[in-house]
Amino acid sequence: MQQVKSAGKVVCYHGSWSAYRTGNGKFEIEYIQPQLATHLIYSFVGMTPEGEVRITDPWLDLPEGKNGFKRFNALKSANTKTLIALGGWNESSATISAVVNDPSLRAHFVQCAVQFLRTYGFDGLDLDWEYPGHRGGSPGDKVAFVELLKELRREFDKHGYLLTAAVGVGRYLVGTAYDVPQLCRYLDFINLMTYDLHGSWDNKTGQNSPLYASSADKTEAERQLNVDSSVRYWIQNGADPSKLVLGMGTYGRTFTLASTAHTGVGAPTTGPGTAGPYTNEAGMMGYNEILEKLKSGGWKVTWDEEQKVPYAVHENQWVGYDNEESIRLKSQYVLNMGLAGGMIWSLETDDFKGLNSSTTYPLLRTINQVLRS
Repeated sequence: MQQVKSAGKVVCYHGSWSAYRTGNGKFEIEYIQPQLATHLIYSFVGMTPEGEVRITDPWLDLPEGKNGFKRFNALKSANTKTLIALGGWNESSATISAVVNDPSLRAHFVQCAVQFLRTYGFDGLDLDWEYPGHRGGSPGDKVAFVELLKELRREFDKHGYLLTAAVGVGRYLVGTAYDVPQLCRYLDFINLMTYDLHGSWDNKTGQNSPLYASSADKTEAERQLNVDSSVRYWIQNGADPSKLVLGMGTYGRTFTLASTAHTGVGAPTTGPGTAGPYTNEAGMMGYNEILEKLKSGGWKVTWDEEQKVPYAVHENQWVGYDNEESIRLKSQYVLNMGLAGGMIWSLETDDFKGLNSSTTYPLLRTINQVLRS
């Protein structure tokens, strides 16, 4: 297994569907600056019920169309590795569960994964199963997931392939989905999805990725929904800090306020905020979209000193997000905790063209300044 150097990793996910966005949000693989990453992860492929790797968008990914796999792997170098992510929120947890719990299908998948990496030229596989034992999964998933990792590790070591995973951080997940010490044993590193900790589903405003708890967090469960609590819980459950990569969101979670008289953290909301012009998804906006909104005027930005992240308000619209200062603090936290590095989801919602910043990729560059200087 490849040795992990603490704090040196900068892992960047690429959501391939961003090629379909319009205007200043349209993202091409050639916009990626590989020198800003140690690991680039192409998202996503899926899994068939037969235990084979399923290409989810052949037109985007294969030579018959935009040839995304080949263009992406052209970015690799001695200092930048490329991985393919399998799973994601839209992939069926039930399908993955059925394959992983069947020894013969699981063994078939391991061989298919090796063949896939060899065929398309990736350096490794990132498993983004959301989540073992949940969303249609089965109680046996926690054990079966370890068996999958063990078998993948055995085969991958023959070829020098990397094996990583993206994992949820909710406490209800950690206990039921993950055998933490075993994950650390078989994975090269673990990407903690320490974002989406609050959103419009809460019916009140909250930060997407608060570093620490807030006085607005009234219950013990609420006080656990922050980066620091999540990291410490993984470590308490047997994680080696030098295997943990801290996830940072290059986007914010948005809300529609119930009243413009109440605009702080924990203010009542009526639903998700208005969709951004490029991501086109109610309840979230990319950092590039947020900067564009702020530049247009009328928004009031407040620094949340307790949670070490900003939020911005305009009339009945509210967004909690990360900026360069909060990303700097999180990157310093990585060093303080002896973690493996930082990760972003995802490249195409940073200000990748530098249209409203002093440079391209301001958030990603901030991580590099702290972790790789």
